[in-house]
Amino acid sequence: MTGWYELNKSSDGQFRFVLKAGNTETILTSELYKAKASAQAGIASVQANCAADDRYERKTASSGKEYFNLKAANSQVIGTSQMYSSAAARDGGISSVKANGSTKTIKDNT
Repeated sequence: MTGWYELNKSSDGQFRFVLKAGNTETILTSELYKAKASAQAGIASVQANCAADDRYERKTASSGKEYFNLKAANSQVIGTSQMYSSAAARDGGISSVKANGSTKTIKDNT
């Protein structure tokens, strides 16, 4: 089973998307957007940038947990991963975004 995007509206009226893997695990979460069209453009940006390894910024949080940001060509962060216990697990998350990010399936929950 391939992954999909879920587009959601928060209680304050802003929009966010998440990329889910085929096993339903969230692998990438966007920032909050004021407009639905902006969130949809963010999804398109993930689809366009997810295959390029140089678009992934590998990071370590102050807690020692590993995570990554997916960036667009203009260096803007498109989405952020969950926290991982190791660099190997984080790299597995990146592989999952590469494998699932190009999906055209969007579940619009707005």
